[in-house]
Amino acid sequence: MKTLFIACGALAKETKQLMDKYGWEVDLKALPALHHATPHRITEDLDRMLAEIRADYERVIVVYGYCGAAGIDDVLKKHQAVRISGPHCYEMYAGAVQFSQMMDEEPGTFFLTDWLLRAYDKAVLAGLGLDKHPELAPLYFGNYRRLVYLSQTPEEKLLAKGQAIADSMGWTFEHRPVGYGALETRLAALMQGQEQPA
Repeated sequence: MKTLFIACGALAKETKQLMDKYGWEVDLKALPALHHATPHRITEDLDRMLAEIRADYERVIVVYGYCGAAGIDDVLKKHQAVRISGPHCYEMYAGAVQFSQMMDEEPGTFFLTDWLLRAYDKAVLAGLGLDKHPELAPLYFGNYRRLVYLSQTPEEKLLAKGQAIADSMGWTFEHRPVGYGALETRLAALMQGQEQPA
């Protein structure tokens, strides 16, 4: 069965690593991760891409959370594609139960992944305009109390950067090495035609 993965740019590297791990013979395309700043572009670009290439594949699996992209599931239904379950990558990596527990412990939690730590300056600081207007930080982040780094393949420099971000914001820092988490188990289930686990 000829299969295509369409992944969020923030999940493309990990999706490729899972393809290699399992030996999945799947094509992979990605949409820009920075579309999260304008979520309607996720839906629009996904619709456009599927319209152009859907007929070339027997199965299309979209590696995206809901991510505020209104209408994403309608687009998938229109093109007979399926999506990995989950509202966003933080829940995918942590798993539904653990993510819910973390939010119950501290609703004011800011999450980072390997990708977001590497892209922090561009995706967060520049993306929110904080590189030019740092005085806006309290407006964006005033209700946060904790930073949780959900690592896939942690490196010392990423841990240090996560700690430095937390320190600069006055937050507590937690590192949770979750690996691929539910991203892996849900994607594997989809590839086997099974129901996705939580």
